[in-house]
Amino acid sequence: MANQKISGSGFHHVAIRTHKFDQSVRFYTEGLGFVQKITWGEEPARAVMLDTGDGNYLEIFERAGEAPEVVGEPNILHFAFRCDDCEAATDAARTVGAEVTLEPVSPEPFTNLGLKTKISFVLGPDGEIVEFFESNDL
Repeated sequence: MANQKISGSGFHHVAIRTHKFDQSVRFYTEGLGFVQKITWGEEPARAVMLDTGDGNYLEIFERAGEAPEVVGEPNILHFAFRCDDCEAATDAARTVGAEVTLEPVSPEPFTNLGLKTKISFVLGPDGEIVEFFESNDL
């Protein structure tokens, strides 16, 4: 059944951050078969979008500085939902009390690559970071 509030909704990607960027990219590409779709940034702030094989993505951000004392925390950065209309999705979240932390925008790293993309960020009820991701290119 289609989502009646957010047209085209579904998971787009989960974003993680890591101190072991090259090792992580190798693990997911060579080890798990994910395919590198786009990259941006320079060391120590590189990022990559990996296709998991079904049009869903894992986004990996390089984390500068020292590794956390507790392994695995807090490596999950945010999760993103696909949508046909980023502004409508943002408004739907705002209507039910979400705090909008980034109004819909076309991110420069993607526009520099010629990708037509629009994103926004909101905070869920417990402070979780939710991204709405509008793109026919990714």
